[in-house]
Amino acid sequence: MASRGHALALLVLLALATAASAGRHHHHHHGHRHGRKSARLQLIPSAPGASLADRARDDRHRHAYIRSTLASRRRAAEVGASAFAMPLSSGAYTGTGQYFVRFRVGTPAQPFVLVADTGSDLTWVKCRRGGSPDAQAPAPAREFRPAASKTWEPIACSSDTCTSYVPFSLANCSTPASPCAYDYRYKDGSAARGVVGTDSATIALSSSGGRAGSGAAADSSRRAKLQGIVLGCTASYDGQSFQSSDGVLSLGNSNISFASRAAARFGGRFSYCLVDHLAPRNATSYLTFGPGPEGGAAGSPSPTSAPAAPEQTPLLLDRRMSPFYAVTVDTIYVAGEALDIPADVWDVDRSGGAILDSGTSLTILATPAYAAVVEALSRQLGDLPRVSMDPFEYCYNWTAGAPEIPKLEVQFAGSATLEPPAKSYVIDAAPGVKCIGVQEGAWPGVSVIGNILQQEHLWEFDLRDRLLRFKHTRCTQ
Repeated sequence: MASRGHALALLVLLALATAASAGRHHHHHHGHRHGRKSARLQLIPSAPGASLADRARDDRHRHAYIRSTLASRRRAAEVGASAFAMPLSSGAYTGTGQYFVRFRVGTPAQPFVLVADTGSDLTWVKCRRGGSPDAQAPAPAREFRPAASKTWEPIACSSDTCTSYVPFSLANCSTPASPCAYDYRYKDGSAARGVVGTDSATIALSSSGGRAGSGAAADSSRRAKLQGIVLGCTASYDGQSFQSSDGVLSLGNSNISFASRAAARFGGRFSYCLVDHLAPRNATSYLTFGPGPEGGAAGSPSPTSAPAAPEQTPLLLDRRMSPFYAVTVDTIYVAGEALDIPADVWDVDRSGGAILDSGTSLTILATPAYAAVVEALSRQLGDLPRVSMDPFEYCYNWTAGAPEIPKLEVQFAGSATLEPPAKSYVIDAAPGVKCIGVQEGAWPGVSVIGNILQQEHLWEFDLRDRLLRFKHTRCTQ
């Protein structure tokens, strides 16, 4: 009987080992493509003649493995049923035109302040990877330590993730297992260089429908881990924005961006509300993943009024525009007058188009649109004395008078209309000086709706239904 029982146990172990081997092969391919760590069922058969104490020890190890695996799956299920939010604030206190988000990554979690950038597809943090950063770059106040994180996993340079999805990945792959290296270049001339891996982000959960910026969204008592986040470990970097932050949180439309990964697990959408770009450091709003309250995008209606329905326009997730989010502009109005701008300027198929970019401060309009907008605005402000001030073309001495600023409206496809406050397009450039706060962009070329024009609005990017929703709100409680 004992012999028969031993043989049966051996057969069960062999069957489980075969299944585990097949599972390893299947899961490795899936994890390899998406940058996730493969699940492995680790069976450790007892040695011949092992005592009951040895077998009991092995059983305890196996039980601990099973318990941790099921616990992580339960946490994943909880994450999938919730929403989460991260504090977001203006970087004006650092002298930059960026918005910063607080981000916790690694196990145990390491805190960072990152630029929230819808134009980036790679999330990265300043990092000391077994050596020192460039001698020319000052030592960062905070730096990610991969060796101190139990969940850090390097991505191999031969992997699909590296060769197909990591932007500006380098070809120097000495062995298939060598780390995936990158030299990420931004349009403003800044750069980041390092290696890519995956790690876990610690997030503060909130109940579905929690309002961005509400106490529920910021409830730190319910935390969870978001696994398999693609993360760049940047050993050297250039750029003014990166002197004031610890790196970049990628919110772009990309297979490896934080926004795409997180939104896929939280209702297929994310939203942010940008406070006034000159707001102090303690004026905080939220970057939120998951569904908002009833009616779409969240807002902060006044106590005496019903919440207004958000405006809505198609979101163009076009590969040619990736990682940027494109929208179709139909018409721009100044003082109620529709401006004569060629349709080609807004046509992605004709080298035009418009994108929303949280990482660009000033709105940039392709030459035909820029000329029409500044001509219409300056005509209304022509009685004021002109002032020269780079980089703006139209600046005025505002102490000479305070005329009514003409209303600017941007109408998108579907009749959704953005009506920014006057301070978003006739901006304070210096004491007593205001400027028309748009820049001229090359034509043919894309136009960019920058974060100053987006301020004091809540923007929801519905990636699942390919819709952009927005509404006016002060963004703070």
